[in-house]
Amino acid sequence: MADLNKIGNSVAAQFRGLNGRHPGQWPVIPRLLCGLGTLVGVVIVGWFLYLNGQMEELDQGAQEEVKLRDAYKIKVQQAINLEGLRKQKEQVGEYVATLEKQLPSKAEMDALLSDINQAGLGRGLQFELFKPGQVLVKDYYAELPIDIKVTGNYHDVGAFTSDIANLPRIVTLNNMSLNAGKDGVLTLEAVAKTFRYLDREEVDAQRKAAAAKAKGKGAKK
Repeated sequence: MADLNKIGNSVAAQFRGLNGRHPGQWPVIPRLLCGLGTLVGVVIVGWFLYLNGQMEELDQGAQEEVKLRDAYKIKVQQAINLEGLRKQKEQVGEYVATLEKQLPSKAEMDALLSDINQAGLGRGLQFELFKPGQVLVKDYYAELPIDIKVTGNYHDVGAFTSDIANLPRIVTLNNMSLNAGKDGVLTLEAVAKTFRYLDREEVDAQRKAAAAKAKGKGAKK
């Protein structure tokens, strides 16, 4: 116990009278503690001034690595399925071409209207109304509504709607209304819609209109 007291007194004695003395002249223990404190201070300052920023960059780099790995996996999967995607694209192209063949040109519309009329007359129906409406031009096609009103017996009216569905060109019956008369004669009122693809001049006009519209929106902003 006496030895410990002696050691304690010896250490305490080294911290006496340090004021006004150069640190290089301090005893060993104060110099060691001062050096250790300076080292700890340098580490703390270095952490906040340099290492902390480095750690943030490392975290960002790790997150970017995860994103790149995910993107790489997606691209590898796409590369594996590339041949299948090409075949699907070809199939879609063939399907679109088939649909386009079902759309008449502007010059063929009169023949299509005649086909619709003949479909009704061929079933013995009487046309009370056959009135083409205003052509509605869409982005890639034009739509022509036709107000029709036919009368006939039940089976002939049903056969007529079936014939319309089986025309080589696309024709749909919309807003259908079927009423029975006193004599058993049915009256069918509907809007038949036919579609055609746009010719080159109409496509160019659509593109110019879309460009002008987009330009107008840009000017407003």
